[in-house]
Amino acid sequence: MISVAMASYNGEKYIKEQIDSILPQLGENDELVISDDGSDDSTADIVRNYRDRRIKLIDGPRRGLVRNFENAVKNCSGDIIFLCDQDDVWYEGKIEKVCGVFARTDHILIEHDARVTDDSGNVLYPSFFAHRKVRTGVLKNMLRNTYHGCLMAFRAELKNEIIPFPEKGCLHDQWIGLVAEMNGTTMFLEEILMDYRRHEGNASSFTHLPFSRQLRDRLALCADIFRYLKGRKKQ
Repeated sequence: MISVAMASYNGEKYIKEQIDSILPQLGENDELVISDDGSDDSTADIVRNYRDRRIKLIDGPRRGLVRNFENAVKNCSGDIIFLCDQDDVWYEGKIEKVCGVFARTDHILIEHDARVTDDSGNVLYPSFFAHRKVRTGVLKNMLRNTYHGCLMAFRAELKNEIIPFPEKGCLHDQWIGLVAEMNGTTMFLEEILMDYRRHEGNASSFTHLPFSRQLRDRLALCADIFRYLKGRKKQ
């Protein structure tokens, strides 16, 4: 069973195009879990109008992006969980190709490449991987994260390891990538399988934070990892 975990908030401009790119790739027993964080536009109505039993619209915690994604993942029942933003467009065959790699390997997490576009579909970067210089490694991704939520999928066994997401220090995708590397092997699949849309409403940013903020976040992340490893040893 496949689960797609989407976090939505005031996404009426893009969410239908994204859902339309996902549903044809899902089997009848798969699910699209959408955690809506209190949208005050027509986002929830657009989702309800599908009347598709595979779509599960749930109320978000209204505590921001990270907690909203956590809520979506917690409500997923699939063996493989894909993370999904509300404003991108998946290419045909994305789920099949990623799941094919899972079937052939023991990787616990796979992240694929994407084409980065602007609001109008113009290409900003033909390859997210090339732009971000992605590679595995705990230390590398603590210092400069290259794990990106909307490009990743992971096995359900990782779910209990990553939740709860940290309250501060990093976004959910960095945390998921780091914890995955501490529990198995991860893979950057060099195949472009979606358009990753960047626009003024994006919840995440490509810009660098001030050094003082980066240092504070790294220290908080180190503390979170220490607590995670300490807790795992007690089990």
